Amino acid sequence: MSALSNSSEDACLVINAGSSSLKFCVFQGGSAAEIEPVVTGQISGIGTAPHFQAKDAQRRVLADGVLDEVAPADRAGLLGFLLNWIRHELKGATLVAAGHRVVHGGTRFSAPVRVTPTVLDQLEELIPLAPLHEPHNIAAMRALAQVYPSLPQVACFDTAFHQTQPWQSQTFAIPRELTAEGIRRYGFHGLSYEYIAHRLPQVAPELANAHVVVCHLGSGASLCAMRAGHSVDTTMGFTALDGVPMGTRPGAIDPGVLIYLMREKGYGADELERLLYHKSGMLGVSGISNDMRDLENSDLPAAAEAVELFCHNVAKQVAALAGSMGGLDAVVFTAGVGENSTLVRSRVAEKLSWLGVSIDPAANRAKATRISAQESRVPVFIIPTDEERMIARHTLGVIAATQLSRAA
Repeated sequence: MSALSNSSEDACLVINAGSSSLKFCVFQGGSAAEIEPVVTGQISGIGTAPHFQAKDAQRRVLADGVLDEVAPADRAGLLGFLLNWIRHELKGATLVAAGHRVVHGGTRFSAPVRVTPTVLDQLEELIPLAPLHEPHNIAAMRALAQVYPSLPQVACFDTAFHQTQPWQSQTFAIPRELTAEGIRRYGFHGLSYEYIAHRLPQVAPELANAHVVVCHLGSGASLCAMRAGHSVDTTMGFTALDGVPMGTRPGAIDPGVLIYLMREKGYGADELERLLYHKSGMLGVSGISNDMRDLENSDLPAAAEAVELFCHNVAKQVAALAGSMGGLDAVVFTAGVGENSTLVRSRVAEKLSWLGVSIDPAANRAKATRISAQESRVPVFIIPTDEERMIARHTLGVIAATQLSRAA
């Protein structure tokens, strides 16, 4: 039984809360498998000058304006405004649940979970593992509980998908007592990878049990080795800093560099955090922008070097992950850069030609679903990700299971 099974007018709210923005999506449908987004939008400028935007399923603007009736830092007030707006806009719809993207689930949370006061307290303990993300995820859940205490909430974790990895993919070569304390590789972007794991067999049924490397390339970027739809290895580790260079993050870096900066440059923890999260990556290398579109359109050598560095590292990690899982049957590009950058896909494929990867230029330019050339030994795909849909499905599944448990 689905939480949406009684009425196609029931709705599920999906929330992705950040430090200064709150992105949302409302889904409706007859079942968890049939839901479709009807409204998407965000509240930006939280803490300074909140601005509300919303669009319908056809991308038509429903609302676009400053929220001057709510205090800038009042998250509960902003969520209250959003809920009232949804009720007014979706006349006759009943909001049955809210699902939240939560960056870190630690070792405790390996699957989506109903939000309770105990769960919130347990999530508070994980803040040191994701200090730039977890507090805002938790704040949104607490604020929503304040303004709508009867609405069921579900936390969906970006780390959960990677819980299937073997121990050697999760473990740092450090003293065991530190590993026991939770210093290990967790991996992120799990909701995106989980969606691709469900979608790929629909696109290419022959790859349902294959060795696949998925390249989630955006402002935040990582790669995942999947075997039969399960995570085997991934490029991000203890935090979302590891792996390939990103918009403003460096990716893998020799820890000795950080020791050097502390000893010789006097960097403290806060300065290192700003360097690693906000000043590095494509922005740091190019000195221009963290946006791949800006870099591709620039004539400056530093911009071209940043793009080359990015593609070099992505290709290197594809090969490394193929080795980690013992084969490579397909490559999938997804997320903002992966789905939209013809140049990045082309460059990465060129660097993987020795593995039998070859893409068709026309298909690549057209952003076709399958872009590999006919002679390519490894098929290559572009599959748009949909983390919000994954969160909505999980949320409705958890609520339905709760209903069945109470009815038993």
